[in-house]
Amino acid sequence: MTSATIADLYDPDTFVAGVPYETFALLRREDPVHFVKEPGGPGFWAVTRYEDIVAVSSDNQLFSSWRGGTNIPDMPEDAMALIRTLLINMDPPQHTKYRRLVSAGFTPKVIAQLEPHVREITRAVIDRVYARGSCDFVTDIAAQLPLAVIAEMLGVPDEDRPRLFDWSNRLIGFDDPEFQTSPEDGRIAATEMFVYANGLAVERKAHRHDDIISILMQAEVDGARLTEADFDGFFILLSVAGNETTRNLISGGMLALLEHPDQRARLLADPALLSTAVEEMLRWVTPVMYFRRTLTRDAAVGPRQLKAGEKVCIYYPSGNRDEAVFEQPDVFDVGRSPNPHMAFGGGGPHFCLGASLARLEIRCMFEELLSRMPDLELAGPVLRLRSNFINGIKHMPVRWTPGA
Repeated sequence: MTSATIADLYDPDTFVAGVPYETFALLRREDPVHFVKEPGGPGFWAVTRYEDIVAVSSDNQLFSSWRGGTNIPDMPEDAMALIRTLLINMDPPQHTKYRRLVSAGFTPKVIAQLEPHVREITRAVIDRVYARGSCDFVTDIAAQLPLAVIAEMLGVPDEDRPRLFDWSNRLIGFDDPEFQTSPEDGRIAATEMFVYANGLAVERKAHRHDDIISILMQAEVDGARLTEADFDGFFILLSVAGNETTRNLISGGMLALLEHPDQRARLLADPALLSTAVEEMLRWVTPVMYFRRTLTRDAAVGPRQLKAGEKVCIYYPSGNRDEAVFEQPDVFDVGRSPNPHMAFGGGGPHFCLGASLARLEIRCMFEELLSRMPDLELAGPVLRLRSNFINGIKHMPVRWTPGA
C-alpha cells in the first residue's frame, strides 16, 4: 500500500465526488488505524474497522470528547470553552446530566405520538411542490420536514425557519464556498444564532410554552440553572443536528433509490419493506462521517499502540461497509436484515439522541414520496457538499408527473 493509493481524508475536496469507499476498504484490510497528516496540525489516526469504532465509542474515559472536541482541528482554549457547552463535546458524568434534561422528549414512546403531526407536515411539504412537477429535492423537500419539526419542538416561529436553515448551512458547510465566504462567517453565524436564541429564552421566562426552550429555562444541573452559554449550546446543537443530518439522509436515500431502480421497484411493490429500507438508507448514506476523540492515556487501538493526547477519528461510513459485519456491504438492499449500522454512532453514551425522531421523519417522507411521486427522477446534476465531516447533498434537481 502506498500513499498514492489512499485518498486524503483531511482534504474536503476528497469528498466532493462522494465518500472514498475504496480508500476505506483498503485501510480496513491493510492499515485499519491509519495516520493522516493534517496541514498546520499534528495529524490524527483514522479508525476504519467496525469493531474498533465500537471500542472507541464505548470507552469515554480513554477516548475523550471533552478534551479536544469532536472535530479534527485543535482549537484555541477560548474557543474550546464554547465548544465544550455542546452535548457532543462533553464526557460523562457531565454529559449524562445535561443529556437527561432533554432526553425525555426524544424517547421512542414520545416520538411515536408525534407521527400524525409529522405525517401532516410531510404532506404539506409535498403539497407545496406537487403541482409544479419539478423542484430542487434538497431545498424544497428534504430540508423542509426536519426543519419544521425541530423548529416546532424548540418553539421557533414559522417565519424564522429560513434563518435556522441559513445558520445550519453556514455552520455545517464551513468548507463549502457556497455557504461560507470566509472562515469568520461560521463564527458570525453562531453569534447570530446565540443572539436569536437568547431572545427566545427571555420571552419563555416570561411566558412558558410547551417546547424545549421552556423546559431548558426551568432546568437545573447540580442545583443550578443553566448558564447562558449552556443554553446557547443546547439551542445550536438541537437546531443544527435536528435538521441537517436528517435532511442529508432523506436526500441521500432518495438518490440511492434513483441509482438502484430495482430496489425502488421492490419498495413500490412491497411497502412493508420500508422499515428495513430506512435502516439501509441510514447505513448507505451515513450523514456524519466521523467524530474525533482524544486519548487520555497511552493505549492500544486495534493493532496500534497510541500515546496520550493523540487524536483518533472514527469513520462511520467505513464501519458501515465493513465486510466482517455486513454481507455484500457495497450492495444497496432495501430488505437487508440484520443491519447493525452505526449511522447514529458506534454505541456508548453519545448514541444519537434524535434517532427515533429521525427514523419517524424518514419513514413518513418516503411513504408519501413513493405513493405520490412514483416516477420521480433526476432532472440535472447532483451537487455534493464540500466537507470532510458531513456526507451531504446541496442540490438535486428532480421531476415527476403530477397524478402519475
